[in-house]
Amino acid sequence: MDELEFRRRLLADPQDNDPELSAAKLSSPANQKLASELDNLDALIDQALRVDVPDDLVDKVLFKQSSHVIREKRKPKFHLAIAASIAFVFGVMLGQFNWQAFPISPIQQNLGQIALQHYYDEGPFALQANEGASIQQVNAKLSPLGKSFSGSLPGTVSYLNHCSFDNKHAVHMVLKAENGQDFTVFVVPQQTPNMEKYTDGNMEAISLPVNSSSVIVVGKEGADILPLAEQLKRHLNQKA
Repeated sequence: MDELEFRRRLLADPQDNDPELSAAKLSSPANQKLASELDNLDALIDQALRVDVPDDLVDKVLFKQSSHVIREKRKPKFHLAIAASIAFVFGVMLGQFNWQAFPISPIQQNLGQIALQHYYDEGPFALQANEGASIQQVNAKLSPLGKSFSGSLPGTVSYLNHCSFDNKHAVHMVLKAENGQDFTVFVVPQQTPNMEKYTDGNMEAISLPVNSSSVIVVGKEGADILPLAEQLKRHLNQKA
């Protein structure tokens, strides 16, 4: 089960006990975190909906039906109280969440910032993989984006998967260069106007526009990221 399918199924039903989904929850720290947050949200919503019915509710309803007295102050309607409780729970929870499935608007973040956030969320799991994916497997993952790489890639693909990047379907891979350095690469269906560069003092991300998409490379600050990004850009083509 790839990451996109896992997130879709978990958001649809956080209590789904399917063995495949349960195994995916334990496959990475990011998946465990998302599953835990959804369980907590489910519990809060359930608690908000458990509103006790007053013991004298029947008497009050009967009295209201038979009475012609207009009361100056009316109590809030029962269903409005429930709606207000649910709205309050959602407001509190949404203010605390920081999911990859709900990223910050690109107006506030450029692609490099989003790439670094994605790198830190799933970097440890992806960097430990050793898949040795072929160029054919890479192009199969790129097929839904209408893209493909020609020739050979500048390194060994140790990790390859689909991912949700800025709430869009993208491809996430890790390239191990000939010098032994690891570079995280994203191909996303969102074009940056020009080359963008972002660093947090530890890791650095460079994004280059390629037709209607972008290639983003993340590596250690000071590493030769730009030459690798430019080489990937040259070999990324529109699928025929």
